[in-house]
Amino acid sequence: MPSPTDHEARWRALIRSIPDFPQPGVLFRDITPLLHDSDALRAANDAIAERAREMGATAIAGIEARGFIFGVPVAERLGLPFLPVRKPGKLPGDLESVTYDLEYGQDSLEMHRDPPIDGHSVVVVDDLLATGGTAEATAKLVCAVGGELVGFAFLVELSDLGGRERLVDVAVSSLLQY
Repeated sequence: MPSPTDHEARWRALIRSIPDFPQPGVLFRDITPLLHDSDALRAANDAIAERAREMGATAIAGIEARGFIFGVPVAERLGLPFLPVRKPGKLPGDLESVTYDLEYGQDSLEMHRDPPIDGHSVVVVDDLLATGGTAEATAKLVCAVGGELVGFAFLVELSDLGGRERLVDVAVSSLLQY
């Protein structure tokens, strides 16, 4: 069985660095090749699930869209409910909404109020932690609908962008840091 270090090396080899995407000066970390490697993807989901288990998760929230790629399998592995966090207009029913600032403008996220998540210890799963704005907004949503945020689990963290500093008072885990 490969060691965690072996997995980390494999994941790093599969994540492409694309300069100047989506705009000049940005170095984009493309996880698509990792998604094409079923063994690497399985190992990443297993590792994220283990981190969420260690945080005491009783529910998993995933941020649209790549957070669904990791969040749903993590929830399934742990036998926990999955809570989708989506862009406006994508979910029906009774919703909680939060608006947050981006570098150039604002964006919003929504989450169902029903079924209730009162009493659930929620770990938010996503592919990437950059500036932390989307993760911080998701934390506010989880709390607004009655969940207790206990942590975040990411595949990749872009350490230089300082997102971890915005996510205070809870565990933050990333499999890879750049």
